[in-house]
Amino acid sequence: MGFPEHRPRRLRQNPAIRRLVAENELSTRQLILPAFVREGLGQANEITSMPGVVQHSMDSLKAAANDAAERGLGGIMLFGIPEERDETGSAGLDPQGILNQGIAAVRAEVGDELVVMSDVCLDEFTSHGHCGVLDASGQVDNDATLEIYAQMAVAQAEAGAHVLGPSGMMDGQIAVIRQALDQAGRQDVSLLAYSAKYASAFYGPFREAVDSQLVGDRRTYQMDAANRSEAVIEAELDIAEGADMIMVKPAMSYLDIVRDIADFSPVPVSAYQISGEYAMIEAAAANGWIDRKGAVLESLLSIKRAGAQQILTYYAAEVAGWLKEGK
Repeated sequence: MGFPEHRPRRLRQNPAIRRLVAENELSTRQLILPAFVREGLGQANEITSMPGVVQHSMDSLKAAANDAAERGLGGIMLFGIPEERDETGSAGLDPQGILNQGIAAVRAEVGDELVVMSDVCLDEFTSHGHCGVLDASGQVDNDATLEIYAQMAVAQAEAGAHVLGPSGMMDGQIAVIRQALDQAGRQDVSLLAYSAKYASAFYGPFREAVDSQLVGDRRTYQMDAANRSEAVIEAELDIAEGADMIMVKPAMSYLDIVRDIADFSPVPVSAYQISGEYAMIEAAAANGWIDRKGAVLESLLSIKRAGAQQILTYYAAEVAGWLKEGK
């Protein structure tokens, strides 16, 4: 049946009808707030390339976690920034290190009212800025890094994290971490695998956020932007190794990957709207080139439409407020 009998505009004629037939909608419970906690800060410190986002002090982190819980967010993903770094990222293993302190503080504040997540990676803690330890030739040593990830994961679990996010893209990381957690009696802790994490130009502001020491790039372990089917292979491997959830990162430039993985995954699929994607919206809105609220909501809805069941976004708390107002 064609025009004039078939008129799709009938279902677009007013907000009530559009709302009735909407195929996707954002939900506060599916939004996860990334948060940075920096050692030695007395108060929150704004990140210049990410207006509205801060490096937290311990006190401001606890306040942000309580706010996230009160707003009904799904979770908070914690990243730690130490005062001192070394070749092996030892501060990431220290039970009294900034990230583990942050996990413990947040868990004490929110209990089980908010899912407390933490980043299992060495890049914030190494003096060279890579996600793993280096061998004698200066290359990232995959298997030596796995041993450290295992220790790091157990430390974060003991600190109180509900969910661990291994993000280093080392081969075999999920299997090794799962085994270490189980041997430590922490079968209760879930793994959100960064299965398809691409080497992206959009990570720039994040590097300011974590005071990255990186020289060079991470292309020997993060995925090539040209590759699509490889992402499915990576996700399948992580699921087979014991991932409870999987993630695509970045989100907006990789919506096809989100869809590919969502189409087959037996576990929940997440996507991370990263720092550069956030910064682009903020910059364009600040110049009056786009409607900020509309662009934020549209960008997140596109990620949801592509198949993500959870979205990590720096807009999580603000959007939760908007969604509440809308109801």
